[in-house]
Amino acid sequence: MTQKKYFNISERKILLRVTDILVIIVSLFMSFEVLDFNYFSFKNEAIFGWVSLLVFYYLIFGEIFQLFNLNISNNRYLVVRSIVVTAFITTVFYIFTPFIAPVLPNNRLQILYLFLILIVPVTLWRFIYIQVIFSPKFFKTVIFIGKSEKIEKLINQIKGDNYHNLRAYFSDRAIENAEGFRNINTDKLAEFSLDHSINEIIVSKEGLPEEVISSLNKELIFLFQKGLHITSYESFYESITLRIPKEYLEQNFYKYINFSKNNTNRFYLFGLRITDIIVSFIGSILFLCVSPLILIGNLFGNRGPLFYSQNRVGQNGKVFKIFKLRSMVTDAEKNGAVWAQKEDVRITSFGKFLRNTRLDEVPQFFNILKGQMSIIGPRPERPEFVKDLEDQIPFYAIRHVVRPGLTGWAQVNYPYANTLEEQETKLRYDLYYIKERNAFLDFKILIKTITTVLFFRGQ
Repeated sequence: MTQKKYFNISERKILLRVTDILVIIVSLFMSFEVLDFNYFSFKNEAIFGWVSLLVFYYLIFGEIFQLFNLNISNNRYLVVRSIVVTAFITTVFYIFTPFIAPVLPNNRLQILYLFLILIVPVTLWRFIYIQVIFSPKFFKTVIFIGKSEKIEKLINQIKGDNYHNLRAYFSDRAIENAEGFRNINTDKLAEFSLDHSINEIIVSKEGLPEEVISSLNKELIFLFQKGLHITSYESFYESITLRIPKEYLEQNFYKYINFSKNNTNRFYLFGLRITDIIVSFIGSILFLCVSPLILIGNLFGNRGPLFYSQNRVGQNGKVFKIFKLRSMVTDAEKNGAVWAQKEDVRITSFGKFLRNTRLDEVPQFFNILKGQMSIIGPRPERPEFVKDLEDQIPFYAIRHVVRPGLTGWAQVNYPYANTLEEQETKLRYDLYYIKERNAFLDFKILIKTITTVLFFRGQ
């Protein structure tokens, strides 16, 4: 069987990074050979180090400014904005890196040429990507099989995700928001899949009649032998939402939710602790440098104490006291503890700035140095809220098995949670982190946090 060609998510991300780098290197070389660009001399024996440093800066700042975000890479305006900002910051950091980067040229226009080399060729290539690679013909074609409630959830998740193309579904009834798709019979599943070059079939057998499951299994085995990917509803849902599905929060949760191996990896935990100390120490110094400005802002925009403390629940349910910069009015909780909400009227004018930039969380570097928190982990909640949440949400206490963090996977993906349902969604992000915890995921959280601060998306 000839499968239809498609680029999956990881392939698209690698393609963007690798091609960007190749375009930049080729453009630098061509500029050196053809144009009057001599900041980078490809005849110099240090050229490998120069290019490596440039690529390093470009990849780091490209990640921070969402240059490789698939939801941005299909929008010309957002792509150009990300390229320009990434190129500018990369150029600035590069020219101010002594000894490793080339010596600054006498003709300062060479720096402008470098900036343009990072923009123009990459922009042209990204427009080609949008026009060609981004075309739906390179999307993954899928079929959903299961009860209509499950399929509706999946359809809502893949709408506009730019890499899945739902070709058909099998369900107990027609689905309104799946207009244009076909409700196929399971006994025609193999024939349909082969005729329409299906790449993946997502199956949920929950609630299906036994006779349907028996017929379905025969079709799936045949298709599996033909090389099609057969995926469970839960695995597919987790891969596209990056949180565990609600179905995992049941009595047999241990079948699906296990500790990441890194939770007992001493090398990983030691490296994480060293990172916590270094980042907290540097962050504390930077905070002291800007503290006079914060004091002035607090004087005019907050009118009251700058610092305050709260009890929070930490690792293994142990209560500790965190420190924050006050962002609400002094009597914000005169009637008891209340969840913070988006556009909360209790937040002061200066407090809004502190929250958007996450500066209100900076004093927690002290908690991190004490070992009560980590840079990354589930955000610690207040004991009053935890008690209610543990009573109403099954297995909420699981999030306390790791050290709480200044920032976390739930924090960067789902910052606001004002209802019980939203708190459950946030919990599923936290449990995903506990289940998948690794250095690369930690790095992604750090990058997303920096992006949140730079684009003022804090709470």
